Amino acid sequence: MAKSDKVAAVAEIADKFRTSSAAVVTQYSGLSVSQLTTLRRALGTNASYRVAKNTLVKRAAEDAGVQGLDALFTGPTAIAFVDGEPVDAAKALREFAKDNKGLVIKGGYMDGRPLTVAEVDQIADLDSREVLLAKLAGAMKGNLAKAAAVFAAPATQFARLAAALQEKKAAEAPAES
Repeated sequence: MAKSDKVAAVAEIADKFRTSSAAVVTQYSGLSVSQLTTLRRALGTNASYRVAKNTLVKRAAEDAGVQGLDALFTGPTAIAFVDGEPVDAAKALREFAKDNKGLVIKGGYMDGRPLTVAEVDQIADLDSREVLLAKLAGAMKGNLAKAAAVFAAPATQFARLAAALQEKKAAEAPAES
């Protein structure tokens, strides 16, 4: 790789570190090109998977102000840069790693701090943003339905009472004649 290519690669990776909402560092030893392509598809459009030399990644992380990841940059390293929801990418990586033992999650970086493998797994265990919003909407709808029933109860009871009173008067009226 020529020096200008290395400088461009470092700048690109540093930019990815700056603009991504999260990054997951993996080791990909033993995976074929087709398996890496399958992984990239599994990550979807909100994440990109970049294979890079450790020295270039270390320099890019330093340029981007990312600290605490140097120990992860050993062996064949690839990084999943997440642009959208970190939960979806973490789930995709974990599921792929279950089926392909060549992929090992080494850690990550999110919200200005490094993540351990356990923390990446915890992120993967979370429900996605859409699921959480749906659960919240369902809970709110249920509470609104309960509130509507409580507010409608006095009017309903009054209507039943009025109907019963009317029936009672109708039943007593013919008997009096």
